[in-house]
Amino acid sequence: MKSEKIIKPANGYLMLVIVFSLFFGGIALIIYQKSSFYLLPTFLGFIGFFGFILVNPNTSKVILLFGKYVGTIKENGLYWANPFFKKKTISLRACNFDSERLKVNDKLGNPIMISTILVWKVTNTYKAAFDVDNYENFVRVQTDAAVRKLASMYPYDNFADDGHDEEITLRSSVNEVSNALEKEIEERLSIAGIAVLEARIGYLAYAQEIASSMLKRQQATAIVAARHKIVEGAVSMVEMALEELSKKEIVDLDEERKAAMVSNLMVILCGDKEASPVLNTGTLNH
Repeated sequence: MKSEKIIKPANGYLMLVIVFSLFFGGIALIIYQKSSFYLLPTFLGFIGFFGFILVNPNTSKVILLFGKYVGTIKENGLYWANPFFKKKTISLRACNFDSERLKVNDKLGNPIMISTILVWKVTNTYKAAFDVDNYENFVRVQTDAAVRKLASMYPYDNFADDGHDEEITLRSSVNEVSNALEKEIEERLSIAGIAVLEARIGYLAYAQEIASSMLKRQQATAIVAARHKIVEGAVSMVEMALEELSKKEIVDLDEERKAAMVSNLMVILCGDKEASPVLNTGTLNH
């Protein structure tokens, strides 16, 4: 048998009455009748105690008979079956797994630290019990392998000066990366009969040896982008000022004076510090 088989043994409460009656009734008859014949029901009652199976909610019992798979009990309750059955408990509850922080290289070769949070549960008890050696350890190992593969598929982030323009990155594309991670882990864990309920990145950062350098790079990229916007705005404002002065004929400026005015306005608008005005009480030529 290569697939899960759901079984439901005999009612445990009814068998509890029968087993108690055999065991304690046999003892009572041995005492009062003083006959060894009643040792048989007493012995049968004693053996019967080993046949009880208690299944708690969201747990299951995998049943074996001398190494042969008999079936799985998933419905909770008290049951009774062959006392020689071997019972193995497998939890059907949802489990959380927070992986260790792994040091891996992203698509661009940058060392990063990454970890994942996984929510999983067993759906096929036969595969979990017999197709892998230890399904809980299997989840840990395969999750780490999936995270390493995922990290190598995407860059940590995009930079304007690196010549790469990736649409999906580990830092900014949270939903896309989580979906890819969940699919990758689910494919790996399907062999163990385990379903992935949720998988997402729990921790993401550059490795310590390049973290400070990458921070400076991010700051420099942000400064350049901000300067670019400032220059664009300053050019538009200077252009508008010249057009308004010309349209309203407030002052007639030749090319040299326009150049001087443009230079002064650009310095004022693009400077880091506030401009200190200088009052000119003479003519425009002084």
